[in-house]
Amino acid sequence: MKLLPVVAATLVALVSGAAFAGDGAKLFAEKTCSACHGKDGKKTLMPDYPKIAGQNVKYIEKQMLDIKSGARSNGNSAAMKGVMVIVSDEEIKDIAEFVSKMK
Repeated sequence: MKLLPVVAATLVALVSGAAFAGDGAKLFAEKTCSACHGKDGKKTLMPDYPKIAGQNVKYIEKQMLDIKSGARSNGNSAAMKGVMVIVSDEEIKDIAEFVSKMK
């Protein structure tokens, strides 16, 4: 019977997490991506910030992971490094998927 509360808590965590998983559009706004890359991924805050709308999903994901880990530290990646601490690897996948489908 001691196992039941653990199983119940695990199921609640899985279900509640699944409710938020995959919402790249919401994450794009919440994690402040739109502040620099624009709401449409095309109108950037600074002229040298990349336009990311429609970019390849794996490319976006790799760049974000590399900036987060420090493997990429050139150009404007320092500005993104501060943001990446609040973005999980799963959220990176969701954001990359959303951005890749932006037109």
